[in-house]
Amino acid sequence: MATDATIYDALKKDHRALQELLDRLVRFSENDHDDWKSVVDQIRDEVIPHARAEEALFYNAIRELDSDNDVVGHSYVEHAMGEADLRALQAMKAIDVNWTKLAQKLRADLLHHIEEEESKVFAAAQALFTEEEAVMIGEAFERLKPEVREEGFVGTSMDLVLNMLPRRVASVFQKKDRQPTIGRSPGA
Repeated sequence: MATDATIYDALKKDHRALQELLDRLVRFSENDHDDWKSVVDQIRDEVIPHARAEEALFYNAIRELDSDNDVVGHSYVEHAMGEADLRALQAMKAIDVNWTKLAQKLRADLLHHIEEEESKVFAAAQALFTEEEAVMIGEAFERLKPEVREEGFVGTSMDLVLNMLPRRVASVFQKKDRQPTIGRSPGA
């Protein structure tokens, strides 16, 4: 199993791709380059599926196994803040308003989140998951992202809220016509 990608590998790969997009967004903002609008869409198309799959499979598994450790609680909040900034950038895209400061804020906030996640959250997870479990979660993460992408940006907002709730409470609000994204066991 040494060659199989773990959840940590999958998340780091996504993080590096996102960093490149964020750098390009800020560079375009500073040069008033028109392609910034398509970069915002690319960031949205990468961040939302990544975040929902990560919350459903990785964060919720950590929370389930170590309910006394609230290391992922802060990460949920950072996801919500990043998405709010992303939505604001999309609105600015529509009305063509000055967006450089918000692009810089989004970049700084997401890079801060990535750094904390790769240090604090990964450390907490590595204390809980075996290498085999980390590979299973990584595989499930990669399978779930395209499903989330198909739901669209608005449809995943409810998933953000549901992933933050305790599983027994969230199950009351699950859509009856689809499988819940939270509470799936890794590899399911």
